[in-house]
Order: sequence, then structure tokens, then C-alpha cells
Amino acid sequence: MTPGSNIPLGVARVAVDVTAPVRLDVSGLLLTADGKVRSDDDFIFYNQPTGPGVTYRSGGGTAPDAIIVDTSAVPAGIEKIVVTASPDAAGQTFQGIEPTATIRDADSGAALATFTPPRLGAETALVIVEIYLRGGAWKARAVGQGYANGLAGIATDFGVSVEEEPATAPATPAPAAPADPRVTAPPAPAAAPAAPAAAAPAPGAGKINLDKGRVSLQKNQTVSLVKGGRPLLSQVKMGLGWEPAYRGKDIDLDASVIAYGPQRNHLDSCYFGKLAILNGSVKHSGDNLTGEGAGDDEVIVVDLGRLPAEATGLVFTVNSFSGQKFTEVAKAYCRLMDAATGEELVRFDLTNAEPQTGVIMCKLIRQFSGEWEMTAMGDFVKSRTVRGMVKPAAQAL
Repeated sequence: MTPGSNIPLGVARVAVDVTAPVRLDVSGLLLTADGKVRSDDDFIFYNQPTGPGVTYRSGGGTAPDAIIVDTSAVPAGIEKIVVTASPDAAGQTFQGIEPTATIRDADSGAALATFTPPRLGAETALVIVEIYLRGGAWKARAVGQGYANGLAGIATDFGVSVEEEPATAPATPAPAAPADPRVTAPPAPAAAPAAPAAAAPAPGAGKINLDKGRVSLQKNQTVSLVKGGRPLLSQVKMGLGWEPAYRGKDIDLDASVIAYGPQRNHLDSCYFGKLAILNGSVKHSGDNLTGEGAGDDEVIVVDLGRLPAEATGLVFTVNSFSGQKFTEVAKAYCRLMDAATGEELVRFDLTNAEPQTGVIMCKLIRQFSGEWEMTAMGDFVKSRTVRGMVKPAAQAL
């Protein structure tokens, strides 16, 4: 398999074993539609080897560790099981010791597929493959997403509460603290930290796509740019617009898009001072100095099919170069359109403003399957220029 590729699973029970030239810690996480665990009980690893429909199997140091998934026993509401690995030795990276995941029929042992993530370097933990539910059928996808902060980084990213070993632990090599998080297993109400996301209407109520036509997003909601079961890989336009809050008072806002790589590394920024980036796959319409007139004030055209592979995230921002606050702006919005037909696909109206000079409107994230997802943000920051937006936008990815 290659990164992003997938296969249908013709068997109900599969085992994913992971091998490498060194000893690995392998784990599995059960995720809901919003990409998070329900509680720490959904983190399956050597200290917590069983969960609903998912089991950790130790190889005892002589055989590879494995995660076994019984898809018939996976509880309702779980849409994905990710299989992760990290070197047992504290701080060791995957450079030169690329692991191989083998997906097998858990009953017969027959291999269904293998995957070796390419071009690894500073990663100390990986999401290697995922077993996921799509259209009522279970499939497996090759992932290969790397983390530089160990298995604890993966666990935290998916909503697991993690306690690392005390500072004295590194003196003895066995615990491998950064790679071996200890699940604190709080009671179910401890899932409360996820509450801020719940303030947005239904961000975790199943994935929205474009099959039913135009989508109107609210803050923190996500739409998958898939129509008719196929990812949208054509030119799209991101239109950003605003109106002065007070009649007759011009306001000079600047729309930009900031491109990032898989490690949230800044690739380039497209704005009024640099109208094309990434070999012309992202183009800016030019500066609007007043916000007057109907329709979009500034438009950024993105050719999804021509974006280089290293561009995995695009963040769309608006800044007040003149220093006026967004409380002086009315009807700020962004909308995604099909560049060929002009059809509006997605709209996000920013209804509440804050007295700041910058706002992160939305982000486009490339998924491992090749499809793109758009998430409405509406996060305000203090910045009058795109340069000042690079760091907060990276944190929003």
C-alpha cells in the first residue's frame, strides 16, 4: 500500500502487526466521528490491552506486537481505529528503522496488505494504519502520519489524558517515559475538556459532505469536500467579503491564505503583496481598499489538483492593515465556490466580532485519502499583517 490508499476488508476480524529492526510499542485508539476517544478506556496498549472490539497482543519481544480489531464487536459511534507505533527506546526516531504494518485475517493469519511509511526522519511515533467505517463497510487505509513528541503526542492529539513518568525515570532505560504514556483513567465525566467543541452545532454528528448541495457552516464545523462519493480535486475559489459597520466609512481589510506542510511548517503566504504561490496553484485576486460593493471583496483561487504534495493545510485569514478593529466590520464571511461553474459550495458567516485586527476564517486540510476538509474557524488574533498570522494559524491546524 502507499500513503492514503485503502482496501476493503473482506473479513470481520483483522490483526495489524507492526515490525521494525528495533522493539516497538504498538497501540490502538477507538475514535468517534470527531476524531477523538470517548474516554481513556478507548486507548488500547500494553497496560490496557482490551477494549470494546479491540485487543492488544504482545509479541513478547520475539514476534511483532499487534492490534486485533473485531469489526462486529466495535460499538456504535466508533468510526475509526487507528494503529500507532513508537520505538521502545526513549527518544529514538524512526530514521533508518522504517516499520512495516501487515494487515492480516486474524483467524487464518493470511496477509491482506502491507505498508511501510516512506521518508521518515525525526518522527518518534507514527499513526501507521487506520481501520475505518465508510458507507456501512469496514476498510483499511495506509496513513504514515508522524509525530515528533512520541506516543504521548498521539494520545493527547486524540483526546487521551496522559501522565508522563517523573523526571527521574530517564535514569533507568526501561520506562521510556516520553513513549509510554500512563492512562490516568478518570471517570466518564472527565471527558468535559471536549466541551468547547460541543458549543458548535453538531461538529461531531457525522461527517458533512457536498452530496446534498450547498453547506452553511457554523464555527468549528467541518465539511468534507466530497461529492457523489468522490473527492473534489478541481479549482475552487475562496471568496472573502465584509461591509463597513458604519455607513460611508471605508475599511481596508486584506485576505490571505497561508500554506503549511505536514509538520505545521510554513511553506508560503499568498496575499496582496504576493499574488501567486506554490507554482501558481494558489492565486490572489488583488487588494480591495474599501470593502465597498456587493459580492466578494477579495478572492483566492486554489487548484486542489495542482497543489504540491507537501502542502497539506491552507489557512484563510483576514487582517485589518489600517488598524481598524473587527467590531467596525459588518457581515464578514467566507465562501467556497466551484471555480468552473461559480456554484457556491460552502459558506461561513462570521456573526460575532471581537475588537482585534486579525481573524482566522477557515482552514482546508488534506486528508490521507486525498480528500480535503474545510473547517470554519472565526478565531480572532492581534495582527495587522499576514506575517503576524503565520504562528497562530499554524496552531489552529
